[in-house]
Amino acid sequence: MDGGAGAATFSNGAVKRRRGNTNNNNNNNNRTEVANGVKEVMMAAKKPLRYSRPSFLKWRLQDAVHVATHHWMPCLFAVGLLFFMAVEYTLRMVPPSSPPFDLGFIATRSLHHLLQDSPNLNTLLAFLNTVFVGMQMIYIMGTFLIEGRPRATISALFMFTCRGILGYSTQLPLPQGFLGSGVDFPVGNVSFFLFFSGHVAGSVIASLDMRRMQRHELAWLFDVLNVLQSVRLLGTRGHYTIDLAVGVGAGILFDSLAGKYEEFSQSKLLLSPNAENVNGVANHRKQKILIIRKERTQKQSDMETLLI
Repeated sequence: MDGGAGAATFSNGAVKRRRGNTNNNNNNNNRTEVANGVKEVMMAAKKPLRYSRPSFLKWRLQDAVHVATHHWMPCLFAVGLLFFMAVEYTLRMVPPSSPPFDLGFIATRSLHHLLQDSPNLNTLLAFLNTVFVGMQMIYIMGTFLIEGRPRATISALFMFTCRGILGYSTQLPLPQGFLGSGVDFPVGNVSFFLFFSGHVAGSVIASLDMRRMQRHELAWLFDVLNVLQSVRLLGTRGHYTIDLAVGVGAGILFDSLAGKYEEFSQSKLLLSPNAENVNGVANHRKQKILIIRKERTQKQSDMETLLI
């Protein structure tokens, strides 16, 4: 029995030694790979820059066919560029004494005449549009005050500030035939900036936030209402077409900028030595920041261990 136990002990010790050797070999291999990677990076940095032939000299017929079949959208944009270059060079400018040319006004001419002949219908649509604007504001503020997610609110603040700067910098004339209403937003039929549409931009900001939170049905509802309010704004001559189009782009742009601001602010908290004591940050966000910070520290220490 003692001999068998001794053999088993010897066998276990041999297995442990083999495992230890295997782990050492793996560590050595990892260190070698890291060292080789560092050497390759340093050698690549020391190599002089070599200039190859211009890219267009390497194009072949197969490349053109591939671009046309797999990248048809940029090709369509290229055709559009050539078309509108021709239009721009042959178009007769609108004289200063004439009203601005607006395709949206032409498309909604019948709606404009209907609202002009029916003041009560115009007031009803203005009231419904104001309700929709209130829905936007309630949702955007609610994401911050109730859910603790400030991105939509930050985006709206960025957007309205920029809209005020641009609207004051270049003040467009009020379109001819404007049909105002005392219940329209801003309520009281007061003056407002034309460029760009805050109605449209605010709706886009809310819709993008809804999609991030997987509230797709509500987002589609806001998109449909946004289209209807755009048609109504054209019909009442409350905005030019360019105001509405830029409003869509502004909503997307400022939502993206707000996201980048959030990432920047979180990275500052990660780099701060007192991230645990930062006020004004939700507890769950603090915990998430601390976890990410510990993971980064652990990765850095592992990398330093491999390089030693």
